[in-house]
Amino acid sequence: MPVRQLPIQIVNRIAAGEVVERPASAVKELVENAIDAGASRIDIFTEGGGRRRIAITDDGAGMTRDDLGLSVDRHATSKLDDEDLLRIHTLGFRGEALPSIGAVSKLEITTRHASEPHAWTLSVDAGAKSNVVPAALMGGTRVEVNDLFYATPARLKFLKTDRTEAEAVRDVVRRLAMVRPDIAFSLSGEERAPVTWAAALPDATGRLTRLGDILGADFRACAIEVRSEREGVTVEGFAAAPSLTKANALGQYLFVNGRPVRDKLILGAVRAAYADYLPRDRHPVVALFVTLDVQEVDANVHPAKTEVRFRNAGLVRALIVHALKEGLARKGRRTAANTDGAAIMAFRPGTSPAYNSGNLPRGSWDWRRSPSYPAAPSSFDGAAAPSYAPPFEANTFAEAAQTAFDTGAPTADLRANAMPAGDLVDRPLGAARAQIHENYIVTQTRDGLVVVDQHAAHERIVYERLKASLDRNGVQRQILLIPEIVEMDESTVEKLVARADELEKFGLSIESFGPGAVAVRETPSLLGKTDAASLLRDLAEHMAEWDEALPLERRLMHVAATMACHGSVRSGRILKPEEMNALLREMEETPNSGQCNHGRPTYVELKLADIEKLFGRR
Repeated sequence: MPVRQLPIQIVNRIAAGEVVERPASAVKELVENAIDAGASRIDIFTEGGGRRRIAITDDGAGMTRDDLGLSVDRHATSKLDDEDLLRIHTLGFRGEALPSIGAVSKLEITTRHASEPHAWTLSVDAGAKSNVVPAALMGGTRVEVNDLFYATPARLKFLKTDRTEAEAVRDVVRRLAMVRPDIAFSLSGEERAPVTWAAALPDATGRLTRLGDILGADFRACAIEVRSEREGVTVEGFAAAPSLTKANALGQYLFVNGRPVRDKLILGAVRAAYADYLPRDRHPVVALFVTLDVQEVDANVHPAKTEVRFRNAGLVRALIVHALKEGLARKGRRTAANTDGAAIMAFRPGTSPAYNSGNLPRGSWDWRRSPSYPAAPSSFDGAAAPSYAPPFEANTFAEAAQTAFDTGAPTADLRANAMPAGDLVDRPLGAARAQIHENYIVTQTRDGLVVVDQHAAHERIVYERLKASLDRNGVQRQILLIPEIVEMDESTVEKLVARADELEKFGLSIESFGPGAVAVRETPSLLGKTDAASLLRDLAEHMAEWDEALPLERRLMHVAATMACHGSVRSGRILKPEEMNALLREMEETPNSGQCNHGRPTYVELKLADIEKLFGRR
């Protein structure tokens, strides 16, 4: 078959397959054009999930008659001052969006520039462009896309249901609305109830207002402001406290120079920053905005502009981790009970499955059905309620010595009628009043009460001490009697050897052993007997993806966490009042004490006002 030049219509449809994957892609391109045009309000309307109709109206600068005629031609754009593709100051710049959309649909653009006496309109039907004719419009631009992909019917088969496509449109608009809180957005259509986000101030307060409107009141209540800046790179935004998590990473909103992106580098940095706070199956909720010189980032990597490439990726990653860790440490005692009312709901009648495990009506609770209610002696005939209680069994298992709480042998819990000292009540975690179920410490504060999980709390304390010891003394290492030789492909060996000096800081000493092997001479002592081959292979895989030695550090931290778990106050140990108060004071001085190193909360807090609501006093 001879080589031939494809017709322009076919070329445009091929380009449309890259730029316009689904209706949400078209909405993204058109809304970005409106933002670049300086709009202060953007209205979006869809039908059929966007496949039947998309209508976007803005009050931006609009286009002149000549610009309108050029706007639907391939590789025509108003967003490049010169031919430097790395100096991009706008959201869109490829010059393919409008012609690509017009190649696969019925496109109509009506616009009016301030210098024009009236508006102009232009239509494109499956790539066939009409003449520019006068029209009526007060100002700005209105773009309508009808019958998307009707010129490429095969593409329609791959679209999902109208509701799913509408949800994708909603997600696109939400992300763009997060970037520009100073722009008012409205989104409506037959698939959803109309939603409007009013314009706010373009500062941190306005940004949090917009994020709260989009992500909900839970995020606004537990949002922590984060910021870090170095060498012209700024990372700022808001991160939810560890109490607010999701089962997937869809709650992580990342932006680079105002562009919504899904970047593996940034996602990895977020995961690393939260590693000490969350269980492995939970993901944080964050909205981070990275700003840097346009020449330090390549936004031309993907046709849909969803991926970027940084010139100094290590700096960006380090700043994200630093910003998040600093913010989380600053608000380290926030827990689920302090932010989302989960503890209050747990006390409400009828909200727990255990309350309805029997035949009782919902909301009714018989105390005799409690799992804690003791079984009666065999001689009990059921005629009357027994006054039976199981005999007290002393704790007989040995405990490792706890230096921080070495105040004598544990005896019994604090009596409820002993009034706590006034100065302790004013402390953040209050004064210990009792220990219940040999695991939970109940404390009294000036305006409520706190329930502390003694094991989880001390686990975090010991863990932070171990990390501080590693920072002070470095990683202790052990010399292998016989170096272990690990065979790998040559490219992997080169990557590992190139980072040998950095790995040395973590106690792993390696050197090249021929073209396809690495000799391991020293390993971190904390790891004990180590499978060096498995460690190096995992390390190489992560280094190839994230360009960092973090996995080895995380490996050490996991060992430290395990040591902390075994070296902390055990559940079931009866504590003296002095021990309980000492634990509370240690928690107040320890960073990140709101969660144990497995991500579980260490305490819950109930305000007096909330308790009064439970009893109908408010």
